[in-house]
Amino acid sequence: MTVRLAAVRALLAVERGHTTLAAELDHVRRAVTDDRDRALLLELTTGTLRWQAELDALLTQCSHRPFAQIDAPSRAILRLAAYQLEHLDRIPVHAIVHEAVELARAMDRPQAAGFINAMLRSLHRDRAALTLPSRPQDDASVAAQVAFLTTTLSHPEWLVRRWLARVGFAATESWCRFNNTPPDITVRSYGRLSGPALVAALQTAGVEPGPARFVREALRLPPGSLGRVPAALRDEIFVQNEGSQIVAHATGVRPGERVLDLCAAPGGKSLILSVDLAGRGLLVAADRRPGRVRILRSTLRHAGALAALVQLDATRPLPFGPIFDRVLVDAPCSGLGTLRGDPDLKWSRQPDDFPRLAMVQRALLTSAAEATRPGGTLVYATCSSEPEENDEVIDAFLSTDARFTLVPADLGPAIETGARLVDARGLLRTHPARDGVDAFFAAVLVRK
Repeated sequence: MTVRLAAVRALLAVERGHTTLAAELDHVRRAVTDDRDRALLLELTTGTLRWQAELDALLTQCSHRPFAQIDAPSRAILRLAAYQLEHLDRIPVHAIVHEAVELARAMDRPQAAGFINAMLRSLHRDRAALTLPSRPQDDASVAAQVAFLTTTLSHPEWLVRRWLARVGFAATESWCRFNNTPPDITVRSYGRLSGPALVAALQTAGVEPGPARFVREALRLPPGSLGRVPAALRDEIFVQNEGSQIVAHATGVRPGERVLDLCAAPGGKSLILSVDLAGRGLLVAADRRPGRVRILRSTLRHAGALAALVQLDATRPLPFGPIFDRVLVDAPCSGLGTLRGDPDLKWSRQPDDFPRLAMVQRALLTSAAEATRPGGTLVYATCSSEPEENDEVIDAFLSTDARFTLVPADLGPAIETGARLVDARGLLRTHPARDGVDAFFAAVLVRK
């Protein structure tokens, strides 16, 4: 299977709502074995989804019929080719158009080949005459701001309006631009290589690492560079979003404690919790689905981390009494804080997802509370930017369980300038526009 055929199939599956991009890429990568091809597959799919609204607006101006009325496979082919024409400059135009025509035939759409060819040639030929909403002045109307942010910066209108009301135009624009930028790759050692040794090994492999923005032991690699890391060295590093690492450190684990990590897969936070225990104490890592428990087991085993693994549904009463010093609830959420790496979520999520997600999140907190000992700490976290999944869940929980009180998050020495990430109420928040990392949230609760 060619890379571009794999990309079209992944985009089509995502648009049809059958899967997430991350899950689909895991599936189609089995047919794409070369590391360079895998890197290209990731670039093509994430780039097309990041800029989908912009691409649709341009393609609409090249067609005599509404873009939404074009069959789904042809739309996916056109978007993929338009992304390459608009945002990549290393591929000749004739090669992009030819490949798109061949993709139509490979997708059993031979009758669409001529139409796709004409659309793409028109896009290239007439590009200077095609228009997108220009950036408005900061004091322009909300309608002008929305038009620019939704089309030119390619974000859904419902989400843009939320952010405008909450943080204003300048911060929303920065946020959207951040989401449209390929992310750095944040990595940490499994522990077998020291920090300096890992830096030296990466440099020898031709990859220049830099320090993470906040987490002292983490490194940032340039976008797309992971494929250049030799397999043996790749086994020594764990890829983990920096916001996720910050949340794990906010749990405040100390040697000798009993720690419960609910919703633990794929295991990155559990690794940090295990390191912080320093070989003393107990770590129980849990998740609900058998497949996720297998991933969790693989992660912990590869790192040599000591933990007891449990498969359970944490929305139901847990099989533990109030014995844990620290309980981490990394709750399932909309993922709207991680749109830079998961751009498909901005098109698949809708406002009516929040009540359903909040119900699960509150159930998780209720169960976790019963496993937290008196005097113990319960940490609730999401990778969402939205209040329905963050502040409102915490406020609802505190209003019904007087045993717990909110305390300021303490990020400790592992986090550089961590105080700036904690707001006046003591809640941990990372802001893409301000901090240069994805939007994560955590609240630290202590049982009286």
